[in-house]
Amino acid sequence: MKLLSTPSPPEHFGFLLLPKFSSLCLANALEPLRAANLIAGRTLYTWGLYSMDGEDVLSSSGLTTGTTKRLSDAARADALFVVSSYDYRRQASKPLLRDLMQLSRHIGILGGLDTGSFILAEAGLLDGYHATIHWQELAVFEETFHDIATATDRFVIDRNRITAGGATTTLDLMLHLIRHRHGEALRLDVAGLFIYDGMHLAQDPQRPPPPKESLTYPTDLAPVIALMEGNIESPLGIGEIARRIGVSQKKLERRVRRVLDTTPVSYYQHIRLSAARSMALETALPVSQIAVRAGFSSASALTRAFRQHFALTPREIRARVQGMT
Repeated sequence: MKLLSTPSPPEHFGFLLLPKFSSLCLANALEPLRAANLIAGRTLYTWGLYSMDGEDVLSSSGLTTGTTKRLSDAARADALFVVSSYDYRRQASKPLLRDLMQLSRHIGILGGLDTGSFILAEAGLLDGYHATIHWQELAVFEETFHDIATATDRFVIDRNRITAGGATTTLDLMLHLIRHRHGEALRLDVAGLFIYDGMHLAQDPQRPPPPKESLTYPTDLAPVIALMEGNIESPLGIGEIARRIGVSQKKLERRVRRVLDTTPVSYYQHIRLSAARSMALETALPVSQIAVRAGFSSASALTRAFRQHFALTPREIRARVQGMT
């Protein structure tokens, strides 16, 4: 695949699906290709779903793909995208990494969608490249792979490697590829078919500040959430957060209680515990290190708060999820 606006035969995109992949991420990859064919009135793209063994793959929401093709059959694809989401570390088996290395000699472009970037990185296929991954995994990704220039971008195209952060960024990516290959008019038509009026650039951050018209949070609370999410390892005091956004601590507390029906301290702890849960599920870090990264003074302090919040300890939640795989 050439990222140029030149006439060409149909491109074949392969999608390697790993267990617990995101159905939404896959749909956002496939549907723009289908729509492009429909609107153009000819076959611009073909695609295939691949797995290690050619059998059904269960998504994170319990949907199955039906029969897939074996990964070894993907050698003639113009581009192969690894699609994974949850439990991605356990998917990085030696046979999979070996097969990807072999396929890299035949396939022009390799990509990772959502946490698929981690699989490519484990195989050494992103060394020397710029790349991104789902925003929740960016810090761990950067710390793990020192030969990769990690970016917070929605998607990254660096020579013959493509990475995207998640479901909606995959839609942005596909619209970008369609525009590069077949022009802006087709991109607009495809976006319009999905009633999608977003125009995100590759370098836009995965988690931009909410727009003023966003209903996710009132605009006067959005800066508070951003400060909390941006200071997990070294939590800020509520007074300091209030000072930074230019209001009194009492006014801040009233805002948070009015919208979230809790205190700023409780919501801040919820954010930090959610980060700790993500690390417990998706990394092999010991609980003591997770505690540090989530802003807790010790492993025991994290464990107590974690149990109170989730009714399980970090070790118990790890064991439960591993028992389900």
